[in-house]
Amino acid sequence: MIKRAIQAGVSFFLTNDPATALFPGEQAPQPDRRWWKFTFPVAGMDLLQVAEALTALGYGCDPRMSNLLGLIREKQDSDGKWLLEKNYGYSHKWWVKYGTADKPNKWVTLRAMKVLKRAAES
Repeated sequence: MIKRAIQAGVSFFLTNDPATALFPGEQAPQPDRRWWKFTFPVAGMDLLQVAEALTALGYGCDPRMSNLLGLIREKQDSDGKWLLEKNYGYSHKWWVKYGTADKPNKWVTLRAMKVLKRAAES
């Protein structure tokens, strides 16, 4: 039963290009703009979290992941880091500050690097 649930989730996210978020059955043309924002900690779901799950499941070499992985690489700055993007979400509710919006962030960088490493190894 768990394997079927995982496969259903993978199928949903890889039926269409996750980077465009044109998923089947969605009523809105695209998800909230926060889908493309890389944040930490993650509240709700973002594109990087989907990539984390799919690469952890071994789908890093799947050709349907190429645009998603490309989008992650494009967000990397010239110093090899990723920004904590302004999300307008839950950051005011955290007890700890995890970084400054629109500045390089070690937590977001760690998330992105883990995805790219897993993708390269699969």
